[in-house]
Amino acid sequence: IPDGTVFTGSHWLFFSVYLLVFLVGLPLNVMALVIFVGKLRHRAVAVDVLLLNLTLSDLLLLLFLPFRMVEAASGMRWPLPFILCPLSGFLFFTTIYLTSLFLAAVSIERFLSVAYPLWYKTRPRLGQAGLASGICWLLASANCSVVYVTEYWGNSTYSQGTNGTCYLEFREDQLAILLPVRLEMGVALFGVPLLITSYCYSRLVWILGQGASRRRRRRVMGLLAATLINFVICFGPYNVSHLVGYIRGESPTWRSYVLLLSTLNSCVDPLVFYFSSSKFQAEFQKLLGRLSGGCVPWTQEVSLELKVRNMGEEQTPDCPS
Repeated sequence: IPDGTVFTGSHWLFFSVYLLVFLVGLPLNVMALVIFVGKLRHRAVAVDVLLLNLTLSDLLLLLFLPFRMVEAASGMRWPLPFILCPLSGFLFFTTIYLTSLFLAAVSIERFLSVAYPLWYKTRPRLGQAGLASGICWLLASANCSVVYVTEYWGNSTYSQGTNGTCYLEFREDQLAILLPVRLEMGVALFGVPLLITSYCYSRLVWILGQGASRRRRRRVMGLLAATLINFVICFGPYNVSHLVGYIRGESPTWRSYVLLLSTLNSCVDPLVFYFSSSKFQAEFQKLLGRLSGGCVPWTQEVSLELKVRNMGEEQTPDCPS
């Protein structure tokens, strides 16, 4: 039973998208990792812990993406040792749902920082953020372990290994397990985080509309836009395929293509990081300037701390304004 059939010749589309995501997402997330590690060494807050875990999740996906490239270049056949098949699938799907969970957690933190600013600034709550991160990893990995259950159910290892595919074709008894679990993941790991995120950001926009600065409103709108792109474009169609597949009793033929959209989140998440705080923006530009060997102009959205530090400096000898 084909699961998310890939049409003849379209495997190069998969390879191209995977390669693009790898080339764009890897350097951006490595830069984000360097920045967040530096922030945690100094004055860290809870949202930094959540965003660091989101970065690690993206990097995990990107590091195993070459397995998908090899599969796509081989015409969607699995030429690697079969033991790597469920491992790559498990990590691939786990990181997808980790993103939605961490985006929901970040939306809660952003809402608290605006709705209760004095309380938020006096309570970094790093331990609670660490606990929440651990729960997110546990929820996503526990649900996505269905990849191992499906691949090794009954005589599936034999059937999958002989037809040369990896997590693309399933028997009826395998689908009987897989389809309900997919639906549950779509509701619990996508639907619920989407509702939480929508509520938090709608409240956040309403509060900021009461008198926040234009700079802060613009940053929050950027954060909201990047988050919505992740939920609506990257993850929405893929999770809709779970509902359609459960109703029809089989996976729709277009599932593999909407799953391809999910990999794009590794390139969208750096936008979430960038709009998460003015300090991150400033640190990102400094790091980019050092890596490029030149200078990157400062954005106007810098933190008060950096404004005070650079007060009175119209330009520097190395970076003319």
